[in-house]
Amino acid sequence: MSERRSESGFPLQAVYGPADVADDLAERVGNPGEFPYTRGVYRTMYTSRPWTMRQYAGFGTATESNARYHQLLRAGTMGLSVAFDLPTQMGYDSDDPMAHGEVGKVGVAIDSIDDMRTLFDGIPLDQVSTSMTINAPGSVLLLLYQLVAEESGVPGTALKGTIQNDILKEYIARGTYIYPPKPSLRLVADTFAYCRAEVPKWNTISISGYHMAEAGATPVQEIAFTLANGVEYVRAAIDAGLAVDDFAPRLSFFFVARTTLLEEVAKFRAARRVWARLMRDEFGATDPKSWMLRFHTQTAGVQLTAQQPEVNLVRVAVQGLGAVLGGTQSLHTNSFDEAIALPTEKAARLALRTQQVLAYETDLTATVDPFAGSYVVEAMTDEIEAGVRELMTRVADHGSAVEAIEAGFQKREIETSAYRVAQEIDAGDRVVVGLNRFAIDEEEPYEPLRVDPAIEAAQADRLARLRAERDDEVVRVALGKLRAAAEGTDNVLHPMKEALRARATVGEVCGALREVWGTYQPSDRF
Repeated sequence: MSERRSESGFPLQAVYGPADVADDLAERVGNPGEFPYTRGVYRTMYTSRPWTMRQYAGFGTATESNARYHQLLRAGTMGLSVAFDLPTQMGYDSDDPMAHGEVGKVGVAIDSIDDMRTLFDGIPLDQVSTSMTINAPGSVLLLLYQLVAEESGVPGTALKGTIQNDILKEYIARGTYIYPPKPSLRLVADTFAYCRAEVPKWNTISISGYHMAEAGATPVQEIAFTLANGVEYVRAAIDAGLAVDDFAPRLSFFFVARTTLLEEVAKFRAARRVWARLMRDEFGATDPKSWMLRFHTQTAGVQLTAQQPEVNLVRVAVQGLGAVLGGTQSLHTNSFDEAIALPTEKAARLALRTQQVLAYETDLTATVDPFAGSYVVEAMTDEIEAGVRELMTRVADHGSAVEAIEAGFQKREIETSAYRVAQEIDAGDRVVVGLNRFAIDEEEPYEPLRVDPAIEAAQADRLARLRAERDDEVVRVALGKLRAAAEGTDNVLHPMKEALRARATVGEVCGALREVWGTYQPSDRF
């Protein structure tokens, strides 16, 4: 029998015992809610309240997405997670030629404050936590959210949520960047400073390994490259004059949960330990909240299959279980039909019910970190930690995470791993149920959710009405002040907010910054 290896490549033993566990286990593991947070960032974890249950949702128009959010809230979701369409993610209005054919396809189209009002109509923004998966224009969407909240009498101090705002992983794995790295990092630092004063309960960034994992990164690569990016953001904020304990408590992370449950549990535990020591020992943070790695988890979309899609319900349940056993703070469980199309309402409800079964029908919330002391999980945690530290050193050898990105290091490493997995699936060495083993001759019919192609024209009409109704001179002056701030050193979010209040569009705001900062090309250098 060939040697079994983990997703990260280290050997797996058939039997683990005391000899496989570090001598200083008690110190390495610690207590829940205490440094180095191996056992979780809070003392009681889920014994006092379960994780936040989110469902990533958004498609078509703001009206359609608003209806889905109300449906999810009625079904018992505890937080919203907004998916934006590709033009919004890239800072283009729906009537821009670059947006043609993509409006409303992979998320909701948001062009202005008018759309944001519709998106959150009837939703009490002081009572829900909202996560927004948006990066290059993250600050723009946050300000639109704040403006809409203020219109309904909810101050920024009451808002809770997260913007992803992680531009570095875009250069590595996704590609929805706008500006070159240096001004992008400045925009991130400006957002940190703005939120500390104006939206203090907001998580200003969700440093993401999820997309790198979906692109093929191993668990070690996912954690190492994510934490290396986190180090870069911390340095950028400190270089901008912020004290580490003023912004670090609001940093959050975003990881995947695969079906390899034991390694995933170990991965989350190792990530907390590495980050705690980095923040305390390298950056001198003294606030324990600065040492805590708090994270959201999404189950692995890349592991879902279009073949026998109902089997994905089992995969998602196992992945969600791994996230909970690993100590996640919030969780999105994918719908079983996401390998085919956007989730139907029934599929989204089933995905939420999966979390509710885990929270309320099992004993997972009865105790903290039930795998603590497990020979196999503790050994795996140490293996992953060692691998993460070694790979982070290789990133640092390039000078910084950005310089490693520009050298193509992370991308090459991930592509190598992805190619290996693809070969294993093609050869049948890696079993994918329903795809390369246990297939059936004829698939049952399935009717996916379809997005109305007329949405693009409808959004263009909304934009035309907006431009006809607003005061264009006020918009012109506001955008001029935004460009002036971008050319200097003032925080750009303050003039950006006034431009959006005046009904400048997302595309116009991002375009004003493009005029000053330019757009990123892979050959760009600092």
